[in-house]
Amino acid sequence: MKPGPRRILDELRSSQVLVLHPNDEDGRLLTDHLRRLGCSVQAMWPLPRSIPSRYDVVFVQVDDRPGEALAGLLAEHDPAVIAIMTYETPTAMQSILDLNAHAVISKPLRPFGILAQFVLARHRRSFEGRLAGKVRKLEDTLRGRRTVERATKVISAARGIGEDEAYRFLRDQATSRQISMTAVAESIIAAHEALTGLGLSIAVGTGK
Repeated sequence: MKPGPRRILDELRSSQVLVLHPNDEDGRLLTDHLRRLGCSVQAMWPLPRSIPSRYDVVFVQVDDRPGEALAGLLAEHDPAVIAIMTYETPTAMQSILDLNAHAVISKPLRPFGILAQFVLARHRRSFEGRLAGKVRKLEDTLRGRRTVERATKVISAARGIGEDEAYRFLRDQATSRQISMTAVAESIIAAHEALTGLGLSIAVGTGK
């Protein structure tokens, strides 16, 4: 479901915003405009060694500052990042890439355009988060399948049965114990590895 216009503004107003920019005319214009939008804003300069985790949006001046240092500063919190640049120098462009900036605004700053880039950055960050969650879920599913396949082979060898029957045995064990097949498979593999290390073999019972 797509958020409506009012919801977009309400979400912006709930943002915790950090501005990493010198306290000059541009910096004051930016912080004042963000406060007029209703955001909670904190400005810091020079760059701190670390930033609190409460900020979900960061405006940061890049220019000729190495992007690796900025990326390291923000990496732990993974906020929406809006890069501020004065000149399109190779170093500034590389910094934007290193930061994986979600939006860019150029100096001299003007109120017009800040809101649009703010909305874009939050949307891109939210999309990345959802995509990363789907990727993690897929990776967990694939790991679980590989674990079940491995345990099936262990059961097949231990009981002298086909892999289809071994799979059904594993499924029945999970059902009777009301736990996932992956959890049962992990237990079987752990037992198999422990006994194999002692020169023994695993005997898989019927579970009845």
